[in-house]
This record gives sequence, C-alpha cells and structure tokens, in this order.
Amino acid sequence: MALTYEQVREWALALPGTSEVMVEAWGHPTLRVDDKKFAGGGPGLPTVTVKASMQEQAELVARDPKTYSPAAYVGRYGWVQIDLATADPGELHELLIESWRRIAPKKLVAEYETR
Repeated sequence: MALTYEQVREWALALPGTSEVMVEAWGHPTLRVDDKKFAGGGPGLPTVTVKASMQEQAELVARDPKTYSPAAYVGRYGWVQIDLATADPGELHELLIESWRRIAPKKLVAEYETR
C-alpha cells in the first residue's frame, strides 16, 4: 500500500516543536520546526520533499531514481522529492527524522534523542 501525506504528517507532528503551516502561494502545507521548513507535501499529492545532504541526495537518486529525485527549485540545496507510491515506509520515516534534525534547534534534537 502506498504511503500518504497524512502518514508523513503524523510522523512529523510526533517530533518535538513541529507544526504544519499552509503556504497559500504554493497551495499546500509545509512541515516546520522553529518556523523553518523541513518537509513539504500535501493531501492528495503523490510526493513529499525532505532536506538531505547533497551526498545523501546523490546516493538516494543513484540507488532508486524512480522513488527519489532532486526537488524542483531547491534540489541544489539537497532537498529530495520522494514518490509516495514507491517509497519504503521505514526509510521515508528515517529521512523525515533526519531532515527534522538538520533544521531543529539543538535543544529540541537533544530532547528527542533522550526520549
């Protein structure tokens, strides 16, 4: 069964300090920590995006180009677009957490890691 944005949203909102913010200009919400975007997508959309390192982005795309691609406009900063229909749930969950860790304040990351 394909993943949905709602599942990704549920995982994201379980992380400390996370909120969902609608971006009217884009027509879909973003997932944020400390008002900084760490993931994007939306109900009914076939993909989500997360922040990765450039090296991780290159490895994901090389390994599975059907599932992973550089995200439009922000791929040059390491953002990865992930196809929900072909993504492995466990891997996507980990990528989401890693994206959150890259953006979250150190205090929140430490709080999360001590849980």
